[in-house]
Amino acid sequence: MKLLRLSDEIQEAIIEKKPIVALESTIISHGMPYPENVEMALSVEEIIRKEGAVPATIAVLDGYIKVGLSQEEIERISKEDHVVKTSIRDLPGVLAKHQTGATTVATTSYAAKQAGIRFFATGGLGGVHRGVAEHLDISNDLVTLAQSNMCVFSAGVKSILDVPKTLEMLETLGVPVYGYETTEYPGFYTRESGIGVESITQDEIAELMKTKDHLVLNQSVHIAVPAPEQYALSQSHIQKIINESITEADEQGITGKQITPFLLSSIKEKTSGDSLKANIELVKNNARIAAQTAVKYHSK
Repeated sequence: MKLLRLSDEIQEAIIEKKPIVALESTIISHGMPYPENVEMALSVEEIIRKEGAVPATIAVLDGYIKVGLSQEEIERISKEDHVVKTSIRDLPGVLAKHQTGATTVATTSYAAKQAGIRFFATGGLGGVHRGVAEHLDISNDLVTLAQSNMCVFSAGVKSILDVPKTLEMLETLGVPVYGYETTEYPGFYTRESGIGVESITQDEIAELMKTKDHLVLNQSVHIAVPAPEQYALSQSHIQKIINESITEADEQGITGKQITPFLLSSIKEKTSGDSLKANIELVKNNARIAAQTAVKYHSK
């Protein structure tokens, strides 16, 4: 049973060895409201194309993992009711039931690896949740990144998480972490976190991935890209809002898959939409840098 379906554009790009950048779909269905989510998704794809690469947005549709969505399929993911936030554990059930599924970082990485795609741009990684000692909530994103051999560009770990513990977990899993032209790990909405990181350039990333082609290592490489300066938020301001939102989620008993959408919505409201603007712009920036790097990799 062949469950992976590539669009004609992606099939052609793979045959012709063109640079391809994978994109998740959970950010469309669960990360942003309509119509901002559709506008963001189409803008990100256009940015990747302008940089000379091919975008591959991934989702689960009609019993198949679709790699490369049409505009109609992106609209469907953005508006359809009961779209399932699909991580690795959910994937067999969503496929078997022919449910519409939006892929997380983990499932996108899995699907991209199956398709032979090496580069992936997203907003923020999942990771170790705050209070992990009490409820052991750790995103499958981390485990899958240790197995998918991708180069993943994000604005760091989602700032609603325990960032230091997440970075420790990535180290334990053997996932190398670099800062894109920065020695401070970015804090998603903010350009700083107080955590040091080794800096790397685009040429160095391309060379690193070429070197990795000759090593039997399945771990992905995580490239943390600071949010564009004009859209980044103040660290003290956003942390205060995040803490308030987490307290509200605890008081309402919100956990599991529902916690991230709740917190993002709460943070958007408390920042009067500034967090959403930052989120959109950092995703675009990550896609641009991922596409440029993929082009460099393929030109070596």
